This record gives sequence, structure tokens and C-alpha cells, in this order.
Amino acid sequence: MSIVVSHLSYAYRSHTEQALHDVSAEFRPREVTLIAGASGCGKTTLIRCINGLIPQSYTGGQLSGQIMLFGQDNSKLKLADISQLVGTVLQGPERQIVATEVNGEIAFGLENLGLAREEIRSRIQHTAALLHIEPLLGRQTFLLSDGEKQKVALAGVLAMRPRAILLDEPLASLDPESGHETLSVMRELADAGIAVVIIEHRIEDVLDIKPEHCVYMSAGRVIYDGDARGLLDAADWREMKLPAPVIIRKVRAEKSTTAPVFQPALRGGDSARYTPLIEYQRVGFRYDDGPEVLHDATFAVRPGDIIAVIGPNGAGKTTLLKHAIGLNRPTRGRVLINQQDSAKLSVAQIARTVGYVFQSPSHMLFAPTVREELSFGPHNIGLDPRTIEANITYALSAVSLPDSANLAPLALSFGQQKRISIASILTMNPRVLVMDEPTTGQDYASYTHFMNDIVSRVNAGADRKAGFYEALIFITHDLDLGITYANRIIAVVDGIIVADGAPEDILRDQALLMRSHVRATSLLQANTSLLGRGMRFMPAASLAGMTRVLDDNA
Repeated sequence: MSIVVSHLSYAYRSHTEQALHDVSAEFRPREVTLIAGASGCGKTTLIRCINGLIPQSYTGGQLSGQIMLFGQDNSKLKLADISQLVGTVLQGPERQIVATEVNGEIAFGLENLGLAREEIRSRIQHTAALLHIEPLLGRQTFLLSDGEKQKVALAGVLAMRPRAILLDEPLASLDPESGHETLSVMRELADAGIAVVIIEHRIEDVLDIKPEHCVYMSAGRVIYDGDARGLLDAADWREMKLPAPVIIRKVRAEKSTTAPVFQPALRGGDSARYTPLIEYQRVGFRYDDGPEVLHDATFAVRPGDIIAVIGPNGAGKTTLLKHAIGLNRPTRGRVLINQQDSAKLSVAQIARTVGYVFQSPSHMLFAPTVREELSFGPHNIGLDPRTIEANITYALSAVSLPDSANLAPLALSFGQQKRISIASILTMNPRVLVMDEPTTGQDYASYTHFMNDIVSRVNAGADRKAGFYEALIFITHDLDLGITYANRIIAVVDGIIVADGAPEDILRDQALLMRSHVRATSLLQANTSLLGRGMRFMPAASLAGMTRVLDDNA
């Protein structure tokens, strides 16, 4: 008794091309299945077909094939019946949160099942303990961080005790330690008899729990269906983020003697000679009458800075950087933007200097077409029509969506929406670009493309070249993103900046990594082993070329 997908094909109502082509697969109890592949390859569409959202909620498309859920044809079941067999954690937690309070959110499905009050209370407590979210019980959902919302959404699904759990990028909003804990729970559930299906771009993390089954999809088709070793052999390292040793092995097998991918020309510590673009001076902050959540935050952002902000879920990272765009105002202390007190500037005035990309694209997108979305910001800061059009063309190319100008943003996939939200800020050409979790919903090839472009323009902008950014700050739970691009790491724990320095210094501090809920990746380990040879941090493909040169010269 398992989930059996047979010859499944599907085309959305608004698209002529098929999202799925003759897909067949089986997902068994007591197994963890990893579904991997580039953004837009059909992974989420497959999940929607299994849980009945297609065709019962996504109507008008063309569907063929069959899905059997533990012996029952899902086309003959109502969504309420399917939800008792298959639980789903959606890609964006805000799409799943319906209650204003955490206990109510976890109880929502249980109440709809008609369970007794005492049973509901028992399941809430048990599930909260399982996911280590007891401190969140009783809190308002709209005050949670995205990572905390992700845990609560998962709790609501687990509390219903389905026979299968489908998770669409469950790690996207979680710090590495929380992600590890969540995956460990998934492993335990599979061992207890649940069928666990995980869509994820952070492949290395999922491989840690030893999935029995891996499916690799491309352009709506299943390219590989087998074990983890076979997946690593079949996957293209340029499209999927693989463990560093696998990338190094694959690149060296290609007989490349030079670093084959973009390596940022990091500026090191010379940014200190520039006047700060943004300066935090002992900033403290609290929401309304609540406790202080930021404490004496002090740091400066100068031309040439490429800063990765790391730390646990709920540590205050987003709260910290919202001060840079004036969405938060200090309770005490000051934030200076171009040497002016932000308290005396409007959000619109600050937006001429600082562009902010929210973690969730739903907080940004509203226009009927992508073109209107991308022209809204630059129009409001007074750019001329010709410049706006040129900026739109550039921004869509930077985020690998050059032909999307006439599409509806909210009809795109979550990953594509995230890239459109990034593009909407790129068109404004800010001096400082701030991005909250830029890799959410992105495959390796997509985010490498736009990060390469942005970082190269930061390096040019630091030398005051017109039309380029001067600094970049990004919040991330993807440690490898900081290793690859940042020349500076800021760690935030419990609202306090506990570290600020070069990646090579910060990321060797094991105690700090533990406090920041950061787990060492294979890329960090590979880079750390080479620091004694005069190397600096770089991506795995560049390491492959460099280590070949070093070995040849040894």
C-alpha cells in the first residue's frame, strides 16, 4: 500500500506547454523520498496532483494519468478525505497559515476532523514538543518569523497524523540547525511507517538523513528514479547544488585546470576608507510595548561591502535590516542613511539609496503584469521612461526571466515570483541592495546567475561607476552562499550582533557557529582545509580548479 503515480501528464490552464510529461513513480511507507530538480521542472505540480489540489483547486487544466493513494483513486476522493491520507507543507508558510494564534493554527485541521477537545490539546502539546516549538504556543502567528511560521505549518500537518507527508522546500525558511531537527523528525516518521516525500534544493541536508529513494526531474519529466548515489552521478552540478566533494570530483573529471565558474573579486578590508552608506549607532528596538528585540546594534555598510547576515530563526535578522529601509524605526539609537538620520527621512526618500527585497514575494507583488510591477518603483523615484525600460530589460535578464514581461506575477511559480520581486528592486538601481533569503525557492543555476550579476556590479559600483550597486547585504540560512560571495559575515543571536568580520575568521569559530544555529557544510570543510595554503573561501567548482593547480605544483 503506497502512493502510485502512473503516466501522469498535466498542463495548466494558462500555459500551452505541459508541466508534467508521462510521470510515473511510487512513494512507499517507511521511506524518505527526495525529489530534486531545477525550478519549474514540475516538482510542485506533481505534489499538487498527489494531494488533489490539481484538479480540485487548480481548475481548467488538462490532466491525464492516475494516482492511487494507498489503494484509493485520488480522483474519486474529496480534498477533505485526501488530507487525512496525505498531509502537505506548502512552499511558502504564509500560504498555509490561517489562524491568528499558534495553538489555533495547529488545532485547525484537528477541529475540522471533529476530534474531542482533550485529544486536540494532547496532539498540540505532543507535536510542539516533537518540533521543539513549545515557546511558540500562545504567540500570534503574524508576529512570527518566516522560519517560525514554517515550523508551525509543519506542526499543523503532523498533528493530523496522515499516512504520507509531502513537503515542498521545508528548509527554505529554516536555519541549518532547525532544518536538521526537522529532517530528523521526518526520518523518525518514515521509520515509524509514514511515506515522506521532500522537494528540496538543499540536497546535501536531505542526504544526511539517508533517503531510500531519489527522483530527479527536468522539464516535467523523470530523468532518474533510484538511490542517492545514482542521483549524485546523474545530476548536473551546474544546475543543482551538490555536496562539495561531488562537485570537485565532477569538475576535475572534466579535465579543467582553471576555475570554471565566476569567482567574485572580493574587496577584502579596503572598504574602511569609504564613507558609510548606512550606519547603525547603538540601535535598540521593540515592537509596541513588548520586550526589546534588538540590543545596541552597531555597524556600518560601506561601498564594496558584500555582507551575509546569519543567525537562528527569530534572532532579529529581518528586524535589524528593516531599519535600513525605514520600515522599522529605532526605539533608541540612530540609523544614518548617507549621513542623514533615518528618523528624518521618509521611506520613499530612503528607497533612493536602499532597495529591500522581502523574504516572501507576496509582500511585494501586486501589479497585473510583470512589466507594470517592475516599472512601479523606478517611476515613483523619478526615473525617465527610457531608463526604466532599459532597467526592466536588464533586471529580467539578471533573474533569468527575459520573456516574462507580459505575464501575471501571481500566476508564476513561487520561485519565479521571488525572482520577480528581486528584479523589481534591481530596476530602481539602489546604491545598497538588501535581500532577505534571496535563494528561497531557487535552484542552484538560477540563484548563481543573479548573484554573480549583482556581486559583479557591486564591485564596479564601489568604484563609483554610474548605474551599479555599491553594497550588498543578504540574510541567509545557506552558509555556502556566504562562503561563495560575502567578504563579511554578521552573526545575530537573540537580537545581538555577536560577530562581524571576514568569512575566513567568523566561520572557523565552532562555538559561534553553534550559537548561530549554523552547521558546517562540506563546502566549509573543503575551504577550511585549504586556508593554511594561502587560499580564501571560494565555491566548490573554483576549488576544483585551484586544487588541481596546487597539486600539479606540489
